[in-house]
Amino acid sequence: MNHLERRDAQMAYISDDKIFEEQLVCRKKLQKLNFMDRSDFKAVGEVVKDLLGKSDGAFINPPFYCDYGTHIEVGKNFFANYNCMILDVAKVTIGDNCQMAPNVAIYTAGHPVHPVSRNSAYEYGKEVTIGDNVWLGGNTVICPGVHIGDNVVIGAGSVVTKDIPDWSIAAGNPCRVIRKITDADKRKLFRDEEIDDEAWEDICNRMEF
Repeated sequence: MNHLERRDAQMAYISDDKIFEEQLVCRKKLQKLNFMDRSDFKAVGEVVKDLLGKSDGAFINPPFYCDYGTHIEVGKNFFANYNCMILDVAKVTIGDNCQMAPNVAIYTAGHPVHPVSRNSAYEYGKEVTIGDNVWLGGNTVICPGVHIGDNVVIGAGSVVTKDIPDWSIAAGNPCRVIRKITDADKRKLFRDEEIDDEAWEDICNRMEF
């Protein structure tokens, strides 16, 4: 197997010239995205679509960083705020209606623990999957191989090292489930504060419950 094949099979591989060629294509697109007129929302959206390929309403606030772009698959209405980093050595699959606060980092890349193996230049990638309707708080770190379920909120500053089940609020370092999300949370805004009557009426008229 060549190193491209090894990388895509989530095996130990070396970043050789063929792999660097793929990364160069991505870096040129990132150069355009990260230094363009950020007030031109339409143009930014077009570059994001070119970078990620398949996307439907995806928007990223530059700056944004990734290794390939083509290994990232996002669903409808994806939004990533400033300074998002996705090291997409392995595939990163993100569902519909997902939001990422500033400084979110998703890592699929890893290196051997022992220095002899690590200094050999071999590395690896393990896929990350994120379900629908997930909100990642600011400065969240998602580690290689993690799977996050649907309808999950990850608190700011969390380091997610293990899978998180559906309908969970999770936070901490390492990130742990704090509680389940229930219907009692529908009108919650911030801590014990509730959404005001005017906004709640609008939500009820526009959204399906």
